[in-house]
Order: sequence, then C-alpha cells, then structure tokens
Amino acid sequence: MEDQYLNSGNPRVDYEYRRRRNKEHMRHQVISFVISIFLTLVAFGAVAAGFDKWFVIPFILLLALVQVIFQLYYFMHMSEKGHEAVQLFIYGGVIIGFVTLLAFLTIVWW
Repeated sequence: MEDQYLNSGNPRVDYEYRRRRNKEHMRHQVISFVISIFLTLVAFGAVAAGFDKWFVIPFILLLALVQVIFQLYYFMHMSEKGHEAVQLFIYGGVIIGFVTLLAFLTIVWW
C-alpha cells in the first residue's frame, strides 16, 4: 500500500514517503544494535560470573546465533523483498554445514 506513494509524481509525497521509510529503517537498526550490545554484555557477564563451562559455552553459542540472525535481517536488510536468492544460499549453506558436522560427529563417535 505504501508503494503507491513512491513515484507518485508529487515530489513532496515522494520525499515524505522516503523520509518515513528511512526513519523506520533507522529505528530498526538502532534497536538491533542495542540488542546485539546487550547480548554481548550478557555473554561477558556469564563468563565473568564464573559459571561452569558446560553452561557457558552453549549459552554463548546460542547468543551468537541470535546475533547472527539480527545481523542478517536488520543490518543486512535480508527481511526486505529481493533477497530471496541470497536467503536460499545462506540457508542452504547452513543446512549443508549442519549435515556435514553431524556426519563427522557421527563417524567420530560411532
């Protein structure tokens, strides 16, 4: 619905649309940045608190996964249209990496 205002022929309407869209994008960027910093501080806090390494390592890996998702979808704009091919390659690479890791772990422990 908002795309109908883009290139409407009225420069003022186009300017206001782009300004509103850029403001929304900047808000998402700042929120994602703050969440990433918070997750980093939580990871440092978990290590500094002296928790057992069997808790800290998976916890930090989970926080890293959440940060990667934020980075891809907000900083790299993967949530926007036109990024379907890139998403396919990223998700395909993640699946292939997971299957490869699972295969190696199965071979080592079998």
